[in-house]
Amino acid sequence: MNATASPPPSDPRPLPTTIPEYLAQLREALKGADSAMVQDALYDAEEYLRSELAEQSGKSEAEVIAAVAGSYGAPEEVAEIYRETEVTVNRALRQPRPPKRRSLPGRFFGVVADPYTYGALFYMLLSLATGVFYFTWVTTGASLSAGLLILIIGVPLLLLFLMSVRLLSLVEGRIVETLLGVRMPRRPLYTQRDKPWLKRLGELFTDWRTWTAMGYMLLMLPLGVAYFSAVVTLLATSVGLMAAPFAALLGHAGAGIYLDGISFSLADDWRIAIVAFLVGFLLLFATLHLARLVGHFHGWLAKNLLVRDPVV
Repeated sequence: MNATASPPPSDPRPLPTTIPEYLAQLREALKGADSAMVQDALYDAEEYLRSELAEQSGKSEAEVIAAVAGSYGAPEEVAEIYRETEVTVNRALRQPRPPKRRSLPGRFFGVVADPYTYGALFYMLLSLATGVFYFTWVTTGASLSAGLLILIIGVPLLLLFLMSVRLLSLVEGRIVETLLGVRMPRRPLYTQRDKPWLKRLGELFTDWRTWTAMGYMLLMLPLGVAYFSAVVTLLATSVGLMAAPFAALLGHAGAGIYLDGISFSLADDWRIAIVAFLVGFLLLFATLHLARLVGHFHGWLAKNLLVRDPVV
């Protein structure tokens, strides 16, 4: 009985002969991966290819890429390495998550064991300062650049301002990843460097992420005020309520709770002091849950407004 011959394997994808082709194949191989990781991979690959091309100036671009494929790797191999490295790095850098609790009290009080709770809490406090800075930078830079466009100096000033927005978005991404645990780009946005410089400068205007990043920075002021006000008010209220029994124990004159003009003396009624302590204790944990919720929301917002799939 004759065995049926299996069809020959399909030919592998032809090796790229130019840097843009290499990057296009790498981006295609990374399709579906995290957009921040794709941005980092494209930037690293272009930096390596450009440096190799500069060192081997006597060879053609196709010869350099053929040699690089044996050391740095073909696009599909590099993509696989990045996917595996991303998993390894995330496991190494990510702070240990607390065990999941099934009971309602366990989930409510277990928020204290999540390290990103405190990162989100600190981010809410920090956001007022960063929000004021971002808002001032964007409004001042945009108005100054637009006002000087009638002069020759206005165009380079506008370009510098738009590039500074990209730089600030990268800095903000590092803050968001560190404190909120959301994967953000660790390299600048990839740009194809063999394009004419006028076309590359034009991409600052046509890239809609430049404008969403500006919108994000303008939005940071009201968000920063809201975050800071909420966390300070809730923490101060919870700590104040929890301190009520101790104030009564120390016999502070006038220690009490005032609601709608009615005064409740803590020194005269310990039951009120105990209830105040319990309410403050529960409010403290509710504040931590609010901080985690804000952390998830703001991480999603930063991911959608500051990160895009790089184009080749």
